[in-house]
Amino acid sequence: MNMVALIAGPTASGKSALALALAESTSGLIINADSAQIYRDLPIVSAAPSEDDLRRAEHRLYGIGDGAEPCSAAEWAELAKAEIQEAQRNRRLPILVGGTGLYLRTLLDGIAPVPPIDADIRKRVRGRPAEENRSELERLDAEAAERLNPADTTRIARALEVVASTGRTLANWQSSREGGIGSQIDLKPLILLPPRPWLYERCDSRFAKMVDDGAVQEVEALLARRLDPSLPVMRAIGVREIAAFLKGELTREEMLEKGQQATRNYAKRQYTWFAHQPPPEWPRFAKPLEGEAIGRALALLRPSA
Repeated sequence: MNMVALIAGPTASGKSALALALAESTSGLIINADSAQIYRDLPIVSAAPSEDDLRRAEHRLYGIGDGAEPCSAAEWAELAKAEIQEAQRNRRLPILVGGTGLYLRTLLDGIAPVPPIDADIRKRVRGRPAEENRSELERLDAEAAERLNPADTTRIARALEVVASTGRTLANWQSSREGGIGSQIDLKPLILLPPRPWLYERCDSRFAKMVDDGAVQEVEALLARRLDPSLPVMRAIGVREIAAFLKGELTREEMLEKGQQATRNYAKRQYTWFAHQPPPEWPRFAKPLEGEAIGRALALLRPSA
């Protein structure tokens, strides 16, 4: 059996609940595809599976990493491949669940074979103002400079260091991807795109509940580690707002409002990505996952008889 189920979509869209229902009805195994949930530092802030969830179904790749060590998309893809292969050997349905599009694209389509970046070039690019990087990128890779948002300093730096180090643009490298498993599996994907008002209301209530459930103490412990603020775990949605509250820069009410807004903004970006980037033949499920809609969604994911 080489079938793999995939449940993807923005945060708070109901992915985890649907995955649990699918796992219970198929003896499936749930595999994390969310970049924040891979770290053990933020189980509350990242909405990691609860103890009850873990009792209901087996979960893999949740809370396995230390936030001090970033997990790249390529590293996650290798871990996911191993979990998928093990599940298939045991004749269990692997159920990929998450909202990190880059992770899923890397697993299914492969990764560009970009060689290691020259250390001196990386140091130069990462150590100077973003405006200088963008100016140089306009000279070396005008297409990328035009395509990338000026505020996306991380992607601008990446595009610049690749072209400066290799002499080829990142887009050129990405035209030839390696290692994807999309052609080797029978993929059953489902993209959850519920109505935006429903989604945003869930984003607001989820963040408020996180704060009530201990998110502040969780972020306080994370800050005590004095990690590099550029690490992915430090940029998880909600961390910046809670950290500002802990420093006395925001009141609790302001922290809640800004944290909810950050969550909605993140969901909006994910919504746009999943609406347009995956293949058009992948089903998009536009109903709120309530009542009989859950059964209809499950029918799109279960193995054929």
